[in-house]
Amino acid sequence: MIDKKHITGLVLSGGKSSRMGTDKGFLSLNGKPFIQYSIDALKPLVSEIIIVSDHASHDSLNYKRIRDNIKNAGPVAGIAAGLEASKTDYNLILSCDIPLIKTSILEKLIHNMDTDFDIIQIESNNKSMPLIALYHKRCAPIFKNLVENDERRLRIAVNNCKVKNVVLNTEEEQQSTMNVNTQEELKQLKDAIDH
Repeated sequence: MIDKKHITGLVLSGGKSSRMGTDKGFLSLNGKPFIQYSIDALKPLVSEIIIVSDHASHDSLNYKRIRDNIKNAGPVAGIAAGLEASKTDYNLILSCDIPLIKTSILEKLIHNMDTDFDIIQIESNNKSMPLIALYHKRCAPIFKNLVENDERRLRIAVNNCKVKNVVLNTEEEQQSTMNVNTQEELKQLKDAIDH
């Protein structure tokens, strides 16, 4: 297993959250902001946490915050900026909108680390999840180049790298990767937890 001193945690929280209508990172579940769940899941596995966000409100979390180099370019720009800022070869990347995420899921990525691959990502409910993934620092120039050439689609960026999927099989594991983009999804999530 890779020692945590070789892993940085990158939390992407710079999105416009246009579908939600408010900053997703500070949506609350059980009195805790979404972004804190991502931070808490990462903490035991990484030497440093960096938040990628243009929102100064994230400074209240007391972690290093960096901005996207190119504005409104989505997660491709966020990943490019995060990888560039990271001092480690390995980087656990999480978006801020997966409040049920667990450290154990992220450990699976580390256990499946393979030097032949640039990105180890979770696959849940037959969907690959490049925002719950372990990225090698060597992806940085690939993502940077794509952003500078106006490529905004994360799938395209990921497909420019060598990728390995780690498949989640249990319903509980799959539920922990649920991301929340709309008020309706937020309601579903809260209902699922209450039952």
